[in-house]
Amino acid sequence: MMNILVVGGTRFFGIPMVEKLIADGHDVTIATRGKSQNSFGESTKQLVMERTNYDSVKEALAGKSYDVIIDKIAYSSNDVKNLLENVSCKKYIQMSSCSVYLEDKENIREEDFDSRKYPLAWIDRIKDYAEGKRQAERAVYEYIDESNCIFVRYPVVMGPNDYTNRLRFYADHIKEKKPMYVDDLDCGMEFIHEKEAGLFIAHLVDQDVHGAVNGCAKGMISSRDIIEYIEKITGKKAVLDANGDEAPYNGTTSNLSYDTTKARQTGFRFSDSNEWIFDLIKSYL
Repeated sequence: MMNILVVGGTRFFGIPMVEKLIADGHDVTIATRGKSQNSFGESTKQLVMERTNYDSVKEALAGKSYDVIIDKIAYSSNDVKNLLENVSCKKYIQMSSCSVYLEDKENIREEDFDSRKYPLAWIDRIKDYAEGKRQAERAVYEYIDESNCIFVRYPVVMGPNDYTNRLRFYADHIKEKKPMYVDDLDCGMEFIHEKEAGLFIAHLVDQDVHGAVNGCAKGMISSRDIIEYIEKITGKKAVLDANGDEAPYNGTTSNLSYDTTKARQTGFRFSDSNEWIFDLIKSYL
């Protein structure tokens, strides 16, 4: 059993992650702003803090120590500073993102972005999500030895509890015949299901691995695949218009996929996205 602090974790893929940690017998403490319901009840302890406020974090965590910290809401270098200057741990796992990679291409490997070599800037949260995540990774090395930290890099996470509604955008627009702008119908992308996203992080708490780790389901899916499936189910044609609402997955410049060799070497197995993505789309319809 390990003493684990989860920063965030009360919604989306944080839920299957915490459920797995509890099932594995760990002593779990969740730190949140206290605005999301803690559905785990007495199975976890809970601390209330405002992550972006140094004094709030210090009041909640100063002097505390954990075997593992799972940080799901690090969006800037100052987020990391606020946390790691006020609490200690033997292992730190940060929920990072595949958006840290500087080039869209197939089979992206972890070493394609080495945050150890990235110039550090102490910044608060900014509109540039990708840069914020790069700085969040880089800041960790100011506090934690390389051998004791893990950066989990996921592409877009999908599932029935996805509050971003990116996939639902396509279903709703086609059902309602609302114009949408898709910049590249045939550019393939890889995704990950919310349950696997949570389970993989929980899996990593007792694995001998460090540094960046990619995680995603197998198989690229294009906007055309999504649209044609919805058209088939609904019997309605998508209204594609350059002046329509901007589609969520626009901006990718090439087929986009990730090498998950490092993750799979820990014994974790990811699904094929074709096993669940079309059922997920159907649930929106």
